Amino acid sequence: MGDVFQFMNVQRNPGDKVEVAVRKIEFKEIYTPLSKTGAGEQAGRCLSCGNPYCEWECPVHNYIPNWLQLVQEGRLFEAAELSHKTNSLPEVCGRVCPQDRLCEGACTLNQVDAGAVSIGSVEKYITDEAFKQGWRPDMSKVVWTDRKVAVIGAGPAGLGCADILVRNGVKPVVFDRYEEIGGLITFGIPEFKLEKEIIKTRRLVMEGMGVEFRLNTEIGVHVTIDELLEEYDAVFMGMGAYKYMKGGFDGEHLPGVLEALPFLINNVRNSMGTLPEGEAHLSMEGKRVVVLGGGDTAMDCNRTSIRQGAQSVICAYRRDEENMPGSKREVANAKEEGVEFLWNRQPLGIEQAADGSLLLRLADTRLGAPDAHGRRAAEVLEGSEQVIECDHVVIAFGFQAEAADWFGHTGIKTDKRGRTVAPEKQPFKFQTSNPKVFAGGDQVRGADLVVRAVFEGRQAAEGMLEYLQIW
Repeated sequence: MGDVFQFMNVQRNPGDKVEVAVRKIEFKEIYTPLSKTGAGEQAGRCLSCGNPYCEWECPVHNYIPNWLQLVQEGRLFEAAELSHKTNSLPEVCGRVCPQDRLCEGACTLNQVDAGAVSIGSVEKYITDEAFKQGWRPDMSKVVWTDRKVAVIGAGPAGLGCADILVRNGVKPVVFDRYEEIGGLITFGIPEFKLEKEIIKTRRLVMEGMGVEFRLNTEIGVHVTIDELLEEYDAVFMGMGAYKYMKGGFDGEHLPGVLEALPFLINNVRNSMGTLPEGEAHLSMEGKRVVVLGGGDTAMDCNRTSIRQGAQSVICAYRRDEENMPGSKREVANAKEEGVEFLWNRQPLGIEQAADGSLLLRLADTRLGAPDAHGRRAAEVLEGSEQVIECDHVVIAFGFQAEAADWFGHTGIKTDKRGRTVAPEKQPFKFQTSNPKVFAGGDQVRGADLVVRAVFEGRQAAEGMLEYLQIW
């Protein structure tokens, strides 16, 4: 019998963090991987609860206690197989999920102040190590059909969809406008959270399973939607949410004011060596930078600017720290790396000074009464205006989905917020108003977590299998 007090005798260990002085000047993951011994020790801290709250809080409902036990017993390949039964990208989710708000936040060990099991670190250990040792998804029992499906978008929703389809004998052909798979998990998430070799390995694995990728191919430019509808038995759309939300104040279009996503994509492409010809690298070296926003994208912009050598980085958010939507872990990392936070600050406008620098006008706020969703609105305090002089302002207020140009003539409906209408609860899950077209992920729910996009892509694939009468 194992040590029943291991959760007390062994401390929580998500992996050692690289020293600040080193990590703030390089674009590499900041958490060192767990060793076989370390992963086993962390897995052994699990209490194997009769009602595993961690599993219920996980959007894909991973069999967490089960694969933790397999890791503890040294049965790595079985753990990898089980992990992939619920999640198409476990090595990605182990790195980028806000575990403190999901599985680890629900861990029973928090109730006795023992520190949650390091679920995310063990999750990425399983797939990373299994891949290194030659494990690949078991496709030996797949019965191939003559059906094929076009998947638009190689982001988490598209990859989740393709994974389920290919495991059920349907040929997925995945189209993406970028030069690598992953969508925003590749181009919108910096390398200090997710190194891109992880994505390249996943592409090779999925190609080995039978998934075909057609990269640098944009629907409506290189291939028409009508051609896809004619050639394929069904179409899945997982095109994400790329339209940035504006602040609605003067000066947003001044030189030096940047949108978060193009800034992050530019930096990732520069690091990958795939920056398009003629596109300059957006470097913050020696610059005074202010990032507006409080989510994970804002933290990515803060920490990217630090690594580029910014003179200073300030993050201004209209609510207090407790009400920030971003991961507490990412906020803590940003603080350690030198980002200054201004809480309860509302941007009023941006002006350009005579020397070309920017003058950002802010006002103090207080939190008012909760709205219908329980969120307290930020109310501006009169007479509290202040000005910050800077070189760049990066706007990271979030992203919205939007309709493609070809939605109209294909009969695909969107709601008033630009999200594709594709309900889960209907005869064929995630089917759009065009019976042959399905959709999922951020395109349907709005900007959200990677793991939820994976889940909806997988669920949509199940709806397609029923639509194609394979199930």
